[in-house]
Amino acid sequence: MSDLNSLTLEQLKTLIEINNRINSNYSDISALLVYILESAMRLVHCESSSLLFKKEDGSLRFVVALGPKGAEARNIPVSENSIAGWVVQNNKSLILNNVASDPRFSTTVQNKTGYVSRNMIAIPLRVKGKCIGVIELLNKADALAFNSDDLAVLESLSDQAGIAYANADTYRLAKDRISVLTSKIESGSEYHSFVAKSASVLDLIRVIDEVAKTNTTILITGESGVGKELFAEQLHKKSARREKPFVRVNCAALSPTLLESELFGHVKGAFTDAVSDRIGRFEAADGGTIFLDEIGELSLDLQAKLLRVLQERKFEKVGSNETISVDVRVVAATNRNLEQMVSDGLFRSDLYYRLNVVPLNIPPLRERKDDIEPLASFFLDKFSGETKKNFTGFSNSAMNALYSYYWPGNVRELENSIERACVLGKPPLVQADDLRINASVSAERNDENDSFSDFAAEVSDGDDKTLKTAINRFKAAYLKKILNETSWNQTEAGKILGIQRTYVSRLLNELNIR
Repeated sequence: MSDLNSLTLEQLKTLIEINNRINSNYSDISALLVYILESAMRLVHCESSSLLFKKEDGSLRFVVALGPKGAEARNIPVSENSIAGWVVQNNKSLILNNVASDPRFSTTVQNKTGYVSRNMIAIPLRVKGKCIGVIELLNKADALAFNSDDLAVLESLSDQAGIAYANADTYRLAKDRISVLTSKIESGSEYHSFVAKSASVLDLIRVIDEVAKTNTTILITGESGVGKELFAEQLHKKSARREKPFVRVNCAALSPTLLESELFGHVKGAFTDAVSDRIGRFEAADGGTIFLDEIGELSLDLQAKLLRVLQERKFEKVGSNETISVDVRVVAATNRNLEQMVSDGLFRSDLYYRLNVVPLNIPPLRERKDDIEPLASFFLDKFSGETKKNFTGFSNSAMNALYSYYWPGNVRELENSIERACVLGKPPLVQADDLRINASVSAERNDENDSFSDFAAEVSDGDDKTLKTAINRFKAAYLKKILNETSWNQTEAGKILGIQRTYVSRLLNELNIR
């Protein structure tokens, strides 16, 4: 314990201020550790300071390093045979006013940063009497030597810092436990209702019934808002893993660094905020299913790590060399074109083929209009209750609007539209105006569909409706269009069509175009 009798009044006031500050907020452990070092430098007036934590292999790593070369020192490992290593092993403080002459002094950091350590004071950071790290102060100002008074005030600070760190560790551990419990709640019984009537979706459910019996990796594709997560839930609920966790991860919601920790977990000291061990989502999903939404947003580094999990069912936590094995079924989803991303070098081809064992493509809502009415009725019941309005159905004009709209946002947009109608409308029936649907989008899309329908009718006109005849009629119509655009210049037409001029001439003869 430190000798408080040797402290000056000013130092005691500073310690009280520091104590109040470091025990006022445990939510940001990085800021807490930086403030502890800044306070230490303020108490003894020195150039640099650092905090090192002990790793599993016995070596030490800088968690915080302040001073002229602090940023450069951060990534340099420190041997357990160093001065800091001695402090950890012996749980005792040291004053060294001639660092270079001490046999425990390692020149690794000095050589790599160019910063010369003249003198040093090193104090254990203790939690419940156990040394978990080392606070180092380097090069006292004005070329002075460190003394016993400096040691006394720093040990008092270290005592406070140890208590604050332990409290922050407890706070973070509680947060992590809450996070795990929240994940279990989200992963367990909180499934979405599944509503479907269209033949295309019912066919997909029949496919899911079969693949659910296996442990095959599934890739679900489809536009944003089609309900890919709901299909993943059906896969899990129909499988033998149904009593085990269903863990959801949105790969687009976190940065690559945070996502790696979220997926695989981390050990204490792996990075500044890692004040305790944390299990990742793969470990939490052991025995069950993990749903990786927005898989196309993974960085290439994380793609490589995910590939290993798919191949070997093994991984390491961030900051650990211990291999963890899990039994997890992977269901991935994306609204991006992964094949194109593979071609562009943005997605690993080996991972794509691993994921795409059984692809499930969810059609957009505009292609399964039989689902519109049952979905709209489901959402109406839901939001009628939430808004405490007694809606009984839709007017004819509202139902016509629902069927004629293009639904670029798919089921999610339909849900939002019904919720908006319940908030703004008046019972008993939802009116077309209550939906606030953008009619211009429907009109534009319907014009495109009408144009295509007209063209389809044109190429299928006549008694001969075989596919071969329809294709030839299309070729003739399209070739005439390009020739008209090029003033019947066959060479230019060939360039636009991507064919040789001689083939253009051949098509003119074959298709009787004059």
